[in-house]
Amino acid sequence: MAINLCLVGSADPEFEQLLRDCGMRVAALSASDLGTLAHATTTQPDVVVVDLRDQSHVPSALALLRRLHPATGIVIVASLDPVLMLEAMRAGVTECITEPLNRADLEAAIGRVVSQRPLGMKAGQVFAFLGAKGGVGTTTVAVNVAAALAQIVPNEALLIDLHLSNGDASIFLGAEPRFSVADALDNTHRLDEAFFRTLVVRTKSGADLLASSARAPAGPVDIRRIRNLIEFAASHYRFVVLDVPRSEAAIVEALESAARIVIVANQELATVRNTSRIITGLIQQYGKEKVSVVVSRSDRQAEIACEDVERAIGGVVRHTFPSHYRLALHALNKGRPITLDNHNELSASFRTFARELAGIAARRSSDPPTGFLGRLTGRRSSPREPEKHS
Repeated sequence: MAINLCLVGSADPEFEQLLRDCGMRVAALSASDLGTLAHATTTQPDVVVVDLRDQSHVPSALALLRRLHPATGIVIVASLDPVLMLEAMRAGVTECITEPLNRADLEAAIGRVVSQRPLGMKAGQVFAFLGAKGGVGTTTVAVNVAAALAQIVPNEALLIDLHLSNGDASIFLGAEPRFSVADALDNTHRLDEAFFRTLVVRTKSGADLLASSARAPAGPVDIRRIRNLIEFAASHYRFVVLDVPRSEAAIVEALESAARIVIVANQELATVRNTSRIITGLIQQYGKEKVSVVVSRSDRQAEIACEDVERAIGGVVRHTFPSHYRLALHALNKGRPITLDNHNELSASFRTFARELAGIAARRSSDPPTGFLGRLTGRRSSPREPEKHS
């Protein structure tokens, strides 16, 4: 996998090309951009290489970058000046390359800082749900997937309702949040874990919720703030589920960090046509491996079969959710996700899909029974972390 690298403060095009020859994805920044890169909510590259060959001091922003983003690898290119070396060590820099520059030294230094990144800093998985048309059940799917993930791994699932105003996720979850996604976007400059925890609400499903606002945004959507919010959330939760409005192009443009973008469709002609159009654009932007289609309210007797949907989109339908209108309406009115109830086909379907998304194996039928059945048979299994497949 190619390493994303920011080269800061270099006026040497041959050095930049040498990094590219090493297989790096290189973004060149000016020295003045280092302060912006060090901001708490700025999306980080894998490695930052700072060219200090014409400098006598280490920029103060380098220490800030190390403190706020300990998972970001830092390499400096500098002369062996004792004062500068001491400043670099105090700033937390562990790798320094000197002239003459060569590919072997670069690859070795970059490899070391990448391998030393803390294991706990790995970002969580982001799953974005986007409706092919209004009313297809996108929020129902997103809410129930988030609730299912919260049951699988407690305290590690967050649902963000990215409808900037008048979204319905809080109703589905029976929550009455004080703050909203608008508050988070207005304060991306001060996001930290303590502040973020005041914005989200723990719901009775076990999933945390960053809800939609009751007020419309005052201005246009800032795509950078959307990206930063998603990246920040993924750094603090194992699973982040996004309920994405298809009408907000800027939000759809901010889904680079999503592990999967799921288009929710049904077996209506207008929806199938929209699905075909939407999936084409998303695949061009994010790649075929990230984009998939699910069908809600699946009906075996419908005039448009799932096979017809697959022909229209030029690919497979990843999952189908059975139709159960009364159950879904009852769950909405109660503010209790369907997946919390174990004895129906729709709930089981949501849980199965959530495990598939997260790459978590379902419990095998041969596993030892637990609870009441386990006491009857004399066999018990100790709680264990669900097996995760890479």
